[in-house]
Parts: sequence; structure tokens; C-alpha cells
Amino acid sequence: MSGGLIRCDWRGLAGDPLYEAYHDQEWGVPERDPVALWEKLVLDGFQAGLAWITILRKREAFRAAFAGFDPERVARFGEADRARLLADAGIVRSAAKIDAAISGARIFLDMRESGVDFADFLWGFTDGRPLQTWREGLSDVHAETPLSREVSAALKARGFRFAGPVIVYAFMQAVGMVNDHLVTCHRHKDVLEMGR
Repeated sequence: MSGGLIRCDWRGLAGDPLYEAYHDQEWGVPERDPVALWEKLVLDGFQAGLAWITILRKREAFRAAFAGFDPERVARFGEADRARLLADAGIVRSAAKIDAAISGARIFLDMRESGVDFADFLWGFTDGRPLQTWREGLSDVHAETPLSREVSAALKARGFRFAGPVIVYAFMQAVGMVNDHLVTCHRHKDVLEMGR
């Protein structure tokens, strides 16, 4: 507990100002902007095998490296950009994840050109409303759910990579498709109200 607030008891959260700010201001807040959703999906893909705080600490470097996550610019990345990204110590230098981000930008644009809004596509799985949970402790929070498996399958069917059900559930929690703040957390009620 920091600042007298009761928060979700994530490992490493208490006392880390960056992590606490992310938890208190961003995590679980319903996000409706399609580009912001795509950025978060990319970052969650980069998290695979790592702790979220690692990605959070590198987020600004990722934004600089990936042209502010402008899908139109990222979709045009070629071999020189790929080499630049693989040499960038400020980000996670995984060829597979970099390739997935670039191809994901192209898929995002293909969807938009065919009349499919990325935000509408994702929020359609919850009928446009955040799912509310009443978790008592972290042991009650699942790594994946039947819905995250469904969303994952739909993303993969469109060609997205690093979008497995565990990554997708972490994404759904982060962008407010699911309110998984613990009931004891000071943010649970606030996020609940945002979803109404």
C-alpha cells in the first residue's frame, strides 16, 4: 500500500511510482480509440515471457521506435526499419515480435479499409460494455477465459500474431474490456462506474 490507497496486490506494484500511476490511471479504464487499442495489443505481444513492468519502463522507447504507433507508418516499415528495431536497445529486440507488430499494422489497415473498425471489432465481443468481475484476491483472477480464447481465435484468424488467449486476456483487462481490479482496490468502484 502506498499513499494510503489500497491497490491490487500485483507483485512489484507497491512503491513503484510508474507502476502505481499505470494501475491508478490507466489499467482497466475502457479504451475506445482503435489506434490506442492496437498499440496496447502490440505492447502486450512484446510482453510475452516478460513482466509488464519491463514493457511499461520501455513504453516511450517503443513509441519512438514504432513512429508513435501510427499504423500507416508502421505498415510501411521495410528491411531497414526492421534492422533499426533489432538494433534498438531501448525496446525488446525480438525479430518475431517486431515482425508481428509490422504485419499487425498492415492487418489493422486492411480491416479499416474493408470497413471494420478495430475498436468496434474488439468491443463487439462484450456487446460494447466492460465485463464486471468481483475478485477477492489475485488467486481469483484467471490467466485466460473462454472469452479471451474466442477473441484470440478471431484475432489469429485475421492474421495477428502474439495474440494467444493469455496475452489477449491481459490486454482485455488493461483496456477495460474486463474490470479485474480486486474488490478491495480503490479503483474497482471507479472503473465499475466508467463501464456503466
